Amino acid sequence: MWVPLGVLLAADPEARRRLWGPLAVGVAVAGVLSYRLSTEPVIAEVRGHTLGYGVNVPWMPLVLAGYLFATLGSLLLAGDRRPRILGGVLAFGALACSALWRLEFASTWCAFAAVASALVLGWVRGRDPAPTVT
Repeated sequence: MWVPLGVLLAADPEARRRLWGPLAVGVAVAGVLSYRLSTEPVIAEVRGHTLGYGVNVPWMPLVLAGYLFATLGSLLLAGDRRPRILGGVLAFGALACSALWRLEFASTWCAFAAVASALVLGWVRGRDPAPTVT
């Protein structure tokens, strides 16, 4: 929910119309996950060299697809080139981390989060400053 909202608020006015879909999906996914986290036990299990955490969520593939659409989709639909690059890098990172996680590599997402943070910093620093009101 927070990623599509942040992208919507930071986007140019002409790009905002296409960002309402990812925000709506993000709110729905956040609602489902919040409800399940508050009503179901969280399960932790050892998976090789890593720990896996989960909660019983019906239709998990649909919830995961909604999560990816809300987060990555909002970035890929943004009007600015930098969020689109970030969305592409994060999509690649999600695929790579999923493959590496299945091979029991721990903390692979941290490396991609560092790259994503650098891209966000570049995007924020590269924007024109807001006009000052006098």
